Amino acid sequence: MSLDNIDLNLLRVFDAVFEERSLALAGKRLHLSQSAVSHALARLRQVLNDDLFVRTGKGMQPTARAMDMAGPLRGALQQIKLALGVAAFEPADAQRKFVVAANDYITSLLLGRLSQRLSAQAPLTDLVVRPSTRLDLAGQIDVGRIDIAVGIFAEIPSRLRWMTIWEQTDVLLMHRDHPLAGRPLTLDDLLEYPLATISLGGEEEGAVSGFILERGLARQSEMFNRDALDRAYAARGESPRVRVAVAHALAMPALLRSSNMLALVPLPLGREMESQGELTTRATPYACPSEEVRVVWHERNDNDAALQWLRRQIEDVVSEVQA
Repeated sequence: MSLDNIDLNLLRVFDAVFEERSLALAGKRLHLSQSAVSHALARLRQVLNDDLFVRTGKGMQPTARAMDMAGPLRGALQQIKLALGVAAFEPADAQRKFVVAANDYITSLLLGRLSQRLSAQAPLTDLVVRPSTRLDLAGQIDVGRIDIAVGIFAEIPSRLRWMTIWEQTDVLLMHRDHPLAGRPLTLDDLLEYPLATISLGGEEEGAVSGFILERGLARQSEMFNRDALDRAYAARGESPRVRVAVAHALAMPALLRSSNMLALVPLPLGREMESQGELTTRATPYACPSEEVRVVWHERNDNDAALQWLRRQIEDVVSEVQA
């Protein structure tokens, strides 16, 4: 195959179809008819001798060859834009879709405010929030289907960049009428009253010490510091019982409303729920070191002006939340 046979416009079509999984949506993005997109894709298939996409009930699904191409190709297209000086980003006029991955707690804390900012400053942009719990998070960042992921990561590979936006520790959350609500908690209290936790994936999905490792990225699967809890009870011969583990942080008020369980949650989430009046927080009766909440993106997007602007908006929103 000769590079002379590749039309740059065909690669733009490939990138759009890969992102949208739809010929019609790709055409809308590129201001082309669906027929024009179909013909361009057919030409690229012929040059590369691969189907690239297979039509299914869920849209245009990429082949293995397309999956391998997508990440490097997106990076190359971005470099071409930079070289040609066409990568400027003017929020007021920009048409762009931002894809952010986050769990429901971070989504409720940050992304509502972020959406308001985008509506005011960049009204033509769209914001899509994907669950950071998906098992292929690292792969989706690699191929460019997720622009930014927000969460706690124990390991971050060198191909990814990151910045810390806040640090958090764990607290115990309970109903305001709980028998322990009037005093500090002890280690014995956690043996007497069972725990509720937020678990986004357990050992059956490959989690080790509360993290799942994939493609070099170790993402938090349990929204509490399991190591700190285990260390606190290591010498006692028994440990707290986790009676309920839920995948959604926002289910906690309903669980605690009708039980004497204690919920182990991140401090910002505990404060947010406590502010609504029904629940109250207490410090953990053991040392629980803080963990960094980070924004992660692929290195090829370091100089993407639009994503640089988005990261600044996230930092500003964090400042508002913490004020």
